[in-house]
Amino acid sequence: MVSSPPQLEINLETAAEFVARHIGITPSDLPQMLTLLGYGSLKELINAVIPPEIRLQRPLALGEGLSETAALQKLRTLAQQNQVWRSYIGMGYYNCITPPVIQRNILENPGWYTQYTPYQAEIAQGRLEALLNFQTLVSDLTGLAIANASLLDEATAAAEAMTLSFNACRQKGANCFLVAQDCHPQTLAVLRTRALPLGIQIVPIDPTIASELPWENAFGLLLQYPASDGAVRSPQALIAAAHERGLLVTVATDLLALTLLQPPGELGADIAVGSSQRFGVPLGYGGPHAAFFATREEFKRQLPGRLVGVSHDALGQKALRLALQTREQHIRREKATSNICTAQVLLAVVASMYAVYHGADGLRQIAKRIHQQGVKLAAGLEAAGYQLYYCEFFDTLRIGLGNLPVQVLKERAAAAQINLRYFDDGSVGISLDETTTEKDVADLLALFGASPAEVEGGDRLPSSLKRQSPYLQHPVFQDYHSEHALLRYIHRLQAKDLSLTTSMIPLGSCTMKLNATAEMLPISWPEFNQLHPFAPQEQAQGYQQLFRELAAMLAEITGFDAISLQPNAGSQGEYAGLLVIRQYHHSRGESQRNVCLIPTSAHGTNPASAVMAGMEVVAVNCDPQGNIDVADLAAKAEAYGDRLAALMMTYPSTHGVFEAGIGQICNIIHRYGGQVYMDGANMNAQVGLCRPGDFGADVCHLNLHKTFCIPHGGGGPGVGPIGVKAHLAPFLPTTQVIPQGSEIGPVTAAPWGSASILPISWMYITLMGGVGLTQATAIAILNANYIAKRLEPYYPILYKGAHGLVAHECILDLRPLKKSAGIEVEDIAKRLMDYGFHAPTVSWPVPGTLMIEPTESETKAELDRFCEAMIAIRAEIAEIEAGVSDRQQNPLKNAPHPALMLATEPWPYPYSRQAAAYPAPWLREYKFWPAVARIDNAYGDRHLVCSCSVPIRAPQS
Repeated sequence: MVSSPPQLEINLETAAEFVARHIGITPSDLPQMLTLLGYGSLKELINAVIPPEIRLQRPLALGEGLSETAALQKLRTLAQQNQVWRSYIGMGYYNCITPPVIQRNILENPGWYTQYTPYQAEIAQGRLEALLNFQTLVSDLTGLAIANASLLDEATAAAEAMTLSFNACRQKGANCFLVAQDCHPQTLAVLRTRALPLGIQIVPIDPTIASELPWENAFGLLLQYPASDGAVRSPQALIAAAHERGLLVTVATDLLALTLLQPPGELGADIAVGSSQRFGVPLGYGGPHAAFFATREEFKRQLPGRLVGVSHDALGQKALRLALQTREQHIRREKATSNICTAQVLLAVVASMYAVYHGADGLRQIAKRIHQQGVKLAAGLEAAGYQLYYCEFFDTLRIGLGNLPVQVLKERAAAAQINLRYFDDGSVGISLDETTTEKDVADLLALFGASPAEVEGGDRLPSSLKRQSPYLQHPVFQDYHSEHALLRYIHRLQAKDLSLTTSMIPLGSCTMKLNATAEMLPISWPEFNQLHPFAPQEQAQGYQQLFRELAAMLAEITGFDAISLQPNAGSQGEYAGLLVIRQYHHSRGESQRNVCLIPTSAHGTNPASAVMAGMEVVAVNCDPQGNIDVADLAAKAEAYGDRLAALMMTYPSTHGVFEAGIGQICNIIHRYGGQVYMDGANMNAQVGLCRPGDFGADVCHLNLHKTFCIPHGGGGPGVGPIGVKAHLAPFLPTTQVIPQGSEIGPVTAAPWGSASILPISWMYITLMGGVGLTQATAIAILNANYIAKRLEPYYPILYKGAHGLVAHECILDLRPLKKSAGIEVEDIAKRLMDYGFHAPTVSWPVPGTLMIEPTESETKAELDRFCEAMIAIRAEIAEIEAGVSDRQQNPLKNAPHPALMLATEPWPYPYSRQAAAYPAPWLREYKFWPAVARIDNAYGDRHLVCSCSVPIRAPQS
């Protein structure tokens, strides 16, 4: 029999310093847990769980884990190889000031960065309020009725706008998307990538020649306002011309510029997109940053991403929730309009708090100050004889160099450690920002041999485009301008949200594990967070070395030959992986291969991603044990034959089981010429034990915000790099604006995606080492089986693998309780809040179930506390079944019970206040209170409100 990896024979007592801190189970816990499961050692358990034919037969070649101090010192040597120059490159990325009160209390605060996506709204009211503020900020500044809770980056948002416009077009055969040539080049590059598999043609146009545009077969138009090179011109006539021809118009814009300029909505735009990065979010070599997407109300059901809406709870209080979730890809699957299942919540919260802190007047003053610096720079250059391409601008100048050789300018700039933007025609761009000082302007002028000059006139904004309409009139943008006030507001919102600082978050498939402080510290280092993504690579040698080392680590862990770190979310990783497969088939002259087989149990993003990649989705059945039905798979692979492009599957399965037939499954797909795509959502059950690249997968995306410890951030950021076998390596996404050879184009705006959070995963792997990572995986599997064993007498475990065991997660079947007690899965999810827990994954992958993933980071005491809560809830259900409790008026149906509910007089329920709020003994020591009672979701969708109400206040004197 094939043995288990030798490192599993190492006792937890010998674990490295950090490993013992990351893993919650102690050496004394281990025998108790194994005895309950009937195994004598961890090795025996893992041998029973992992099919023998796929077990890794050697230790991971990742070295020994380092201490936190040693790992930070090693990373510091990499960081010091980066050179932080003053960058005036622009292109949608700007240096800015993160107010310290926001940096310390949000960006660096685990109470904010360890929250999960706000699907359980009653314990996510603080974050939802911050996101509602973000939506209000975007809606107000863009002049459009509805905005989402953020997207991944500006280029992705523009691509989503293109797709919305394409789907909404009523003109038969229209497939041309007109894009102004003065848009940011990285946006144009991502648009080309996204358009190709959909049969959309990207047509660059000169936005100054409306009369000669190629309108025929066009369905949409994208404009940049202000333009990438700084020009500020009215798009109104062009928008009107497009509307006359039935096109939808998207305007990519700058929120800070819109404090001074007329908003796109007032100019007639249908959609506005852009980035909120300069609202207090560090450059971070390209990300993560919160993009925005605003549109007219008629497109609310096509709006990509998440949408926070206002509803009310059972007590009639205002309550917030994610609205119109029937739009989401988890429900619509291959009919979804987007595969985006995440947002950039943490960064959107930072941006919204930046606006709350500064208010309308403060933002306007920042914008005016930047513009005035630009006016001074322009005056000095003009006085020295230089010609500006545009006399009207906001923060960006484009300068003709005249007799000054560009090489001389580059040498002067390098000597002063200044980055400028160099255009192909020999002109130069300079974008100023919030951090620009009088000295910076003088230094810039000196590069051109110029000096500060007298400024004539007040500004260089077009008088016809100056903003007249008010914005940010809601009290939230007026009441927190002192640090004390904002600090209290931030903490008041934080107190409404359950995070990993409160308790275990046992979500199946989402792997809410420890995000260690040592892993998080480097994101605040200036060497990592103040680099411009398009700075010359020689200034980012530390980053480049980190990328190489992290890619090598991930390749060793997965068994793949090449890694792309570019995708900045799991959905982007899925999409990129499928594009690689598509490009591979096309390179072999097999462009007819466009069928993607997807099991019925797959993540909803899988079919949505396949459609975006130009593939036809064919569902594959699952057997009663939740495994892929191999006979159905074989029949469909044979039926589609030379049209078969890929199989998308999750391993261990979406049902939490290591399928023994994985080798056979991969062989079937390969036999018919297809490629195997593995969704890496469940990689936390594989690291160090088996490798997808070894057992047949050709490509796999990894959720670094799951397995590799980047925190969920309340619903984003995430990173979804892909690993591929050698034959697919030539087709990975390019880090250049224009693809080279057989590469696909970029899938994100920044060449290395969300670069500034990659040090988190580098730190995690470096701290754990190969042995530590393997032990962590084994303990994750142990913990899941321990919970399954403890809860099995009370709730059926829906799927099990060989030997009656699960992988790193288990599914409780709650469907019989609906018949026996009238209890729905939602009732149990809400009742868990009263016990101080976030619910496991609800009704996925099977309706009426809970999927539990405890991770390796939880202590046995916390696992037991969760089990006791679930057992106590089952006892409450038994009382309903026995007729002791009423089927409608009981603690589950009325859960959760916020403090206000407990203060109700007279108490209207047939159970006691103690039973409502303190059903377990540990709650007397510490009680997390839900902020609101159960929310009426249907009301919120029927009466859709997605921004703050706006009582107009009299101006402050």
